[in-house]
Amino acid sequence: MASLAGVRLLMRNTGTIRNSINRTCLRGAITQLQSNERFLHCNRQSTVNLVPQVNIPNLRTYSTKPKVEEIEGRVLKVIKAYDKITADKLKLESHFMEDLGLDSLDHIEVIMAIEDEFGFEIPDMDAEKLLRPADIIRYVADKEDIYE
Repeated sequence: MASLAGVRLLMRNTGTIRNSINRTCLRGAITQLQSNERFLHCNRQSTVNLVPQVNIPNLRTYSTKPKVEEIEGRVLKVIKAYDKITADKLKLESHFMEDLGLDSLDHIEVIMAIEDEFGFEIPDMDAEKLLRPADIIRYVADKEDIYE
């Protein structure tokens, strides 16, 4: 790669450049060489970290299996977010239809929200049996191969 002094010498020796495209290309090359020289100068003085470390606090990792407490928290969060459920009535053993007053369509919407949260589909035969938050937590833990 040519140095900045070499490009300047080339420009002096060639005289006037008639083509504006060539002039633009040379200006771009000079700018690039100047920035490279600044980087090398900075790199000689101290170590430069080219990849900044970013701390992402709310990052979900799917490479490890979640703990039962994490599953419980996520299930309760999804159920509390449903607009027809009051948070003060919600307990792990609350029955969706008898205690919380949901109908069958509301139950299906809750199951669909759980599917979206955990990223897998719950078959209809299994969904009919999930009538309490504790049932959902147990089902998700079994699906994720987590045993208490």
